[in-house]
Amino acid sequence: MTQLRISEAASLLGVSDDTVRRWAEQGRLSLSQDASGRQVVAGAQLASLAQELASNTDALDPAAGHRSARNHFTGLVTKVTSDVVMSQVELQCGPFRVVSLISTEAVRELGLEVGSLATAVVKATNVTVEAFR
Repeated sequence: MTQLRISEAASLLGVSDDTVRRWAEQGRLSLSQDASGRQVVAGAQLASLAQELASNTDALDPAAGHRSARNHFTGLVTKVTSDVVMSQVELQCGPFRVVSLISTEAVRELGLEVGSLATAVVKATNVTVEAFR
């Protein structure tokens, strides 16, 4: 069974170590000790909490559940770099930075600017998964 240290759990959830400890005190997470005596959380339990937290962002995305693409990341626009034809739009979606190249016309039509709320929708035919050991 995968076990993650508090700092790793916090980093994966995009919260502070103190928040993870507080959630453990409140019973939202269960902590145990690893062979070195460090506090750890079970990976499966952390995965469930991550899904619960991610589902909260669906409330910000009115199209969630109404599109065929299952991979969507809602966040804040952090940078827009435009020329006459194309624009590079950067979003911060929780701990993830998502960059998209779209037309400058689309940027204008969508009203995208730094601080705007937006959803990056990804439909890919190939996704690679790497395991950590």
